[in-house]
Amino acid sequence: MSIESFLPGHLGFGTAPLGNMFRSIPDEEAAATVEAAWDKGVRYFDTAPFYGAGLSEIRLGDVLSGYPRDEFVLSTKVGRVILDEVEDPSGRDLGEKGGLFEHGRPNKIVNDYSADATLRSIEDSLKRLRTDRLDIVWVHDVAQDFYGDEWLAAYESARTGAFRVLQRLRDEDVIKAWGLGVNRVEPLEMTLDLEEPKPDAFLLAGRYTLLDHERALQRLLPAAEARNVDIVVGGPYSSGVLAGGQHFEYQKAPASIVTKVERIKSLAEQHGVGIKAAALQFSLAHPAVTAAVPGATRPSRIAEDVAALGETVPAAFWTALRAEGLIAPDAPLPSA
Repeated sequence: MSIESFLPGHLGFGTAPLGNMFRSIPDEEAAATVEAAWDKGVRYFDTAPFYGAGLSEIRLGDVLSGYPRDEFVLSTKVGRVILDEVEDPSGRDLGEKGGLFEHGRPNKIVNDYSADATLRSIEDSLKRLRTDRLDIVWVHDVAQDFYGDEWLAAYESARTGAFRVLQRLRDEDVIKAWGLGVNRVEPLEMTLDLEEPKPDAFLLAGRYTLLDHERALQRLLPAAEARNVDIVVGGPYSSGVLAGGQHFEYQKAPASIVTKVERIKSLAEQHGVGIKAAALQFSLAHPAVTAAVPGATRPSRIAEDVAALGETVPAAFWTALRAEGLIAPDAPLPSA
């Protein structure tokens, strides 16, 4: 099923920050941010057990359980099982994402893409989210950034385990759709080439942004569009560096990225454009993309995202970006 048929709008809320990503967030601030998203009309919420070892799901469920379930779309992920046993969060091996959720819960996180673990993960997520059903389930992080040279083994485990379970659950109408949620294009390209099972959509984080989009443009997005596989863009602000933050790829942004951001900001200022509007609208302009899910930890950020989506961006700004070589020549641009 095309997720565009049931997604309520093009803007969702990515709740990784609610798992205490980068910093410890008070429960009250997390709850106020989810409530702000609801009050601003956001009705698609994405989370994962991995985000703070269940903390994001718990916080999201605490708020959303107070609203009618039929009025919002909910997605979470499989591939990590959260145990009652505790560990030192700062000592976890997260590949390139070391220390990402060191402020989250200390519950042990086990990587497991098998069929049994997939079903257990869903059951656990339903409890933490305080809901009776999920709309979309993504297979989380079967890619190079977490598994390095072993990523193909993780992918194969998911292909024979999680993929088949989720396709069966979709065919039985237990969930509406399934796909992969990753930070790299290669696993998605491989999945598009499979005869079976067939995903409905992909959540692609960080790979179709103003700062990084050329690789996705080459094959993935055209192939996804041809196969009617919808793309949800995660991290449209590139881990925050496009929205005033210091992180790119979940780590401190290197000098080359900071310089590129400053060039984009300079052109944005010349044309009276907010950089959030530029980033969000660029990611949504490709016909394969059906939604974007920026994250936030403060209520004010939600208002900024909603305003950015509706801001008028002059065509001259996009022309200037292209002339400066800051966006690919073949990248679709937002219509005026």
